[in-house]
Amino acid sequence: MIKELEKIVGKENILTEPDSLEPYSHDETSGFRVFPKAVVKPKTTQETSEIMKFANKELIPVTPRGGGSCLSGGAVPSPGSIVISFERMNQIREIDTENLMAIAEPGVIIAQLADEAKKYGLFYPPYPASLDTSTVGGNIAECAGGARAVKYGTTKNYVLGVEAVLPTGEIIKCGGKLVKNVTGYNLTDLLVGSEGTLAIITLAILKLLPMPKVKVDLLIPFEDIEKAGKFAQEILQHKMSPSTIEIMEREAIEASERYLKRKLKFSVGNKYACSLLIEIDGERKEEIEHEYNEIGDIALKNGALDVLVALTEREQERLWEVRNSISDALKSESEVEREDIVVPRSKMPEFLHEIKRVECKYGLKIVSYGHIGDGNVHINILREDTPEQEWKAKIPNIMKELFEVGLSLGGMISGEHGIGLSKKPYLEMALGKQQIELMRGIKRVFDPNNILNPEKIFPDNK
Repeated sequence: MIKELEKIVGKENILTEPDSLEPYSHDETSGFRVFPKAVVKPKTTQETSEIMKFANKELIPVTPRGGGSCLSGGAVPSPGSIVISFERMNQIREIDTENLMAIAEPGVIIAQLADEAKKYGLFYPPYPASLDTSTVGGNIAECAGGARAVKYGTTKNYVLGVEAVLPTGEIIKCGGKLVKNVTGYNLTDLLVGSEGTLAIITLAILKLLPMPKVKVDLLIPFEDIEKAGKFAQEILQHKMSPSTIEIMEREAIEASERYLKRKLKFSVGNKYACSLLIEIDGERKEEIEHEYNEIGDIALKNGALDVLVALTEREQERLWEVRNSISDALKSESEVEREDIVVPRSKMPEFLHEIKRVECKYGLKIVSYGHIGDGNVHINILREDTPEQEWKAKIPNIMKELFEVGLSLGGMISGEHGIGLSKKPYLEMALGKQQIELMRGIKRVFDPNNILNPEKIFPDNK
């Protein structure tokens, strides 16, 4: 097998030693680790195609991998598989200023794409917390959301076309530099969020927007998490359109402060239960000032303890550094089980209350943060000093109960992390058998030998 792969990518682009395979044996999901037989690093779509033709012929499982920042086990190798890593396919082919689009290879880091677009006065809105490590291909595979989804939507709103390699090795091109396109089934949208189970993205055409001229961030602490939820709901009811409404429980902020070794400048000490981080952007300074003053007034009427305004880029970067470090901070202090349930935005106050009820019921600390503005909260169940056996016994029950609560409120079990390995036992709760069978049928059409990222998404009961 190795000799055949060497013919395709060269010996120097294949890893087989255990030490070199270890970083590719897991993603950011706790509890899953499988060493692949090899890691292969193609440079082109054609090389990727040749790898898949060989793997399909020999029935070798293949796991595609971007930056490895997945939080559902989607990038964990299958037993006996090879990993295709796209770290060498990392070029931004074009920033098209006439059509406001970018063409990027799958290994391009999201932060690099955003920085390159900025040079042309353009803006790539999807903003995952892992933007410094996550890649274009991985974001498309998971349909990454991020903080700006309130105003700008998620990755699916920016993928206009792809070049992709099928599990059988054929190369297809879907979509293009087009604002409109209803020519046949929309296979581009089908591939977005398919978690690397249907095809491998090797090139993407992405929509860009003009860069907003003015941006302001607000940090608003509340002494009650449900009041914060009701305030976030009221902003949207007032027909305001902030780009971001993020919630951070105090425990999340304090963990991030310890991790970064610096504190946020709060005037309220530790009296707050949570804080909202709100970003407003637009074209005219006067309009932005009016909007953030109105939001501040609504916040104080809803019980906010203070309204802190970050006007300078440096102040804003320091706030977002705290927000974007929460996941790593919690992980550095405790084993963590992480979920990303999504509910209708109007149900978020009720859902936040239910999370606290479940926390009290099971006696494990649950720290929440995330995208309250689009109904998607990241739930972190901390092990801390709980004995391992007790922890492992409680986690499935907590997850199931939280999923049931989310579904009862009209939600779903994942907003942006995907199903992967960690949530597939619960998929039938959300979709039912008929939808799952339709999805299995689509998988069989694309991947008749079930070699591409097998064992992901679908429950093991069939």
